[in-house]
Formats: sequence, C-alpha cells, structure tokens
Amino acid sequence: MTFQRARTEEQREIRRQAILDVASAMLDEMPVAAVTLNELSRRVGLAKPNVLRYFESREAVLLELLDRFLQEWLAELTEELAAALDNDLSMPERAAAVAEVLSRSLSGRVVLCELFGAQGSVLEHNVSVEVAARYKRASLARLTTMTDLVRTYLPELGENATLFSLQTMVMAGALSAYSTPPPSLQAAYQAEPDLARFHLDLEDYLKQALTATLLGVLPRR
Repeated sequence: MTFQRARTEEQREIRRQAILDVASAMLDEMPVAAVTLNELSRRVGLAKPNVLRYFESREAVLLELLDRFLQEWLAELTEELAAALDNDLSMPERAAAVAEVLSRSLSGRVVLCELFGAQGSVLEHNVSVEVAARYKRASLARLTTMTDLVRTYLPELGENATLFSLQTMVMAGALSAYSTPPPSLQAAYQAEPDLARFHLDLEDYLKQALTATLLGVLPRR
C-alpha cells in the first residue's frame, strides 16, 4: 500500500481509515501486544513519522479500533437479543437468556475481548489528554447504548443496567486472557492435564459470571 500526500480533509480521513483497516487485519494475526507502530507503518506503506501525523501513538490507533469494534458488536447484539428474548418470559428466564446471548456473542469476538482486557493497563497509556477524553466520550455513548439495550429486556435492573453493562465488558476482557494461553502454557496443559483447569472457556465462564452478576443486581422478590 502506498500513499501520496494527503492534501484535503477527505484524503486525510481516507488515510486514517486505511491505517485502521491494516491494524485491524494485524489483530486477526497476532495479539494486541505484538502490534507495533513499526510493523504497522511497514504494512501501511508509510514512514513511521507519517503514520504519527494521523495517530499520535500505537495506543491511539488501538483505542479507535476498540471503539469501532464495540459499535459493530452493539449493532449485532441488538439483533441477537431481539431474536432470542421474549418479554413474556419470567424475569429469571429473561436474565438467563440475556447472559447466554451476551456470552455467546462476546466469545465470538476474541479481538474485542482482548482489547477490553488491554484497555485500562495498556491502551489508555501513552495518549494525550485530548485523545483520552475523546475516547472516553465515545465510550460513554456506547455504554449508554448497551444500557438501554439491556434495560429493554430487563427493565427490572433500573439504574443497575449501567453497572451490569460495564461489568460485562470488564469481565469479557479479564476472562479472555485465560482463554487464549500462549504456546508454552498450551504445551504445559497438554503435558499435565490437571493444570488445564486454569484454561478457561470464554463462553462458559463468561455465561456463569454474567448470570451470577445478574442474580446479584436484580431485585429480589
């Protein structure tokens, strides 16, 4: 991929989206930690200083990708919940169905979950106040979208729908780290099967965690 100098805002936006697309493709091949600015620049076909004209750091690129993936997921989640939920079901049945849909949907988006996991410890570092604030404003909008969606099927949650939505993203990120062990751990698990209890299946454990969370925040009757 090669670029001529961008001279208009439209051309600059095309360059930005191209950089994001390349970074997205890299995440399909490697973990977040392996994505470097040098390799991204090489694949994009721009010198590193030129990439930095569009994004101030590697972390800024990945934060924007996280927001893109989150928007895509929420759009699909809307359809998935609508297909699986019936408001005529009892509250416990709806809670179980929501937990099942969320766990299944998130476990199919490994990169999104990995980005969730890296957000606080890695991605939100090495960015300016401007970038951090812009990302958090976008995150607040996504959280509102998810909260409204969850509350559609579990109105009993009330204000706790926001807490549950946030906890869902945090748990997906935390559990994903244990569901994709590095090669050395995979070999250890194969050699000593007893150790494999630390290898968590993301969908199963996320479903258990979300169900337990809902039981904790739903009102008791």
